[in-house]
Parts: sequence; structure tokens; C-alpha cells
Amino acid sequence: MGTAPIPPESLLGGVGPGDYLAAGELTVSLLERYAGLAASDRVLDVGCGLGRIAWPLAGKLAGRGSYAGFDVVRAYVDWCVEGLRLDPARFQFRHADVHTSFYNPEGAVAAEDFVFPWADASFDLAIATSLFTHLLPGAVSHYLGQIARTLRQGGRLFASFYLLDDRVRGPAAAGVTDPPFPFPTEHGLLRDASVPESAVAIETEWLLAACAAAGLGVTGVHPGKWQERDGPYYQDVVIAVRDSGAAP
Repeated sequence: MGTAPIPPESLLGGVGPGDYLAAGELTVSLLERYAGLAASDRVLDVGCGLGRIAWPLAGKLAGRGSYAGFDVVRAYVDWCVEGLRLDPARFQFRHADVHTSFYNPEGAVAAEDFVFPWADASFDLAIATSLFTHLLPGAVSHYLGQIARTLRQGGRLFASFYLLDDRVRGPAAAGVTDPPFPFPTEHGLLRDASVPESAVAIETEWLLAACAAAGLGVTGVHPGKWQERDGPYYQDVVIAVRDSGAAP
């Protein structure tokens, strides 16, 4: 594949801390470990950012394996196309003009109304890292439904969250965790009440119910380092499988 391209510093600041290449490689290793990543998977990357997962995936996917990613920041999508230069027949990137107070405040479509532009059962694996951490509960429920719709029966979801349970809720509200979440909101806590989607922590019980309502059966929850635990990822990782009874 050659030398990995690195996005310009002007864009890197918006996708979170950490080494661009190392973060992508770690995520792909966890996809293999927890979500059964296979070379033939048709992959959907919900909130693809600057393609740090797409690049290492290009070395894993083969045969019918393919990738589709979308993001609400047009500059990120443009860079993925022009900077990564992956085979456009197998790696596709789209801009979605979805409103978010943090990343796309001028967006034309509410997150709760956005319909993923793919047919039912189009994918084997959906990835959503640092995506649900920037959605309010109504949008979380809607996106879970769209993910379930576009996954085949038995398709898997690998997603990251800031999850609140009895252990971490108090420290998060008190500012002990990184990030802190001092402001209450429906079914969770916010880092910044003035920019709600800058970071959102969700109640674990509510999320499990929302997954079930969408037709996604949660098979694993792996606490992250943000909780001051020795987790595999910085955020909490949730693995789910599309139930056979889910629509379509």
C-alpha cells in the first residue's frame, strides 16, 4: 500500500488526540478481536472522520470486501478522497450535511431525520467510533435504527461510547474522568451545555434498551480508559449483532 498519508495539522485537531496511524491500527486490531473482521466484509464506517480506520482496513479487505464511510465534515471527506487515494470502486466516502452543534452547526438535516443512503442489509460490519459520543439520545436511537436497517441479519456493530453506570456516574459529574461531564441531560451527561454535542455520556441501561429496540443484540461491553480502567480502548466499546427478527 505504500507509505501511509498523514492529514494536515489543520484537520487533525478535530478528530481527537493520539497518533493518527496508531489509532487506526488499534481500532482494526480490535475489530478483528471483538467483531470478527473478515477480508470479505462489506464495511460501513459511520462518522469516518479522516479515514484513519479506512487506511489500515485497505490492507485487510479483499475479494468482495468493501468500505463505505460518511462524515458530516466536508473537509474530512474531501481529504479522504484526495489524500488516501484508495480504490474508489471498493472504498467510497460521502459527505452527509447533518446538523451538529460541534462539527457542522450549519448542517441542513437534523440527525434524528437523516436516512443513511444505502439499501437495507447492505453491510456485514458497521463501525461507529467517536460518533455516538457526539450525539444526543434521540439521534443515538435513530442512528442505531439506521445501522440495524443497513446491516444484514447477523451483521455486527463495533461502536464506542462514554457509558454511565453506578461506578462512573459520580466521578464523571464531579470532573474526575477525562473528559468530565458536569452537566445533566436526558439519559446522560454533557461536557459543555452550550455546545451539547461536543461530548455526550449515555446511561448504560438506556443504551442497552435502545439497542434492543433497534434490533441490535449487545454481545459485549468493554470499559475504556477514560473511566480510569485498563481497557482496550480509550472510550467504552460496545459490540452488537443485528437480530434475526429486526426489520427488514
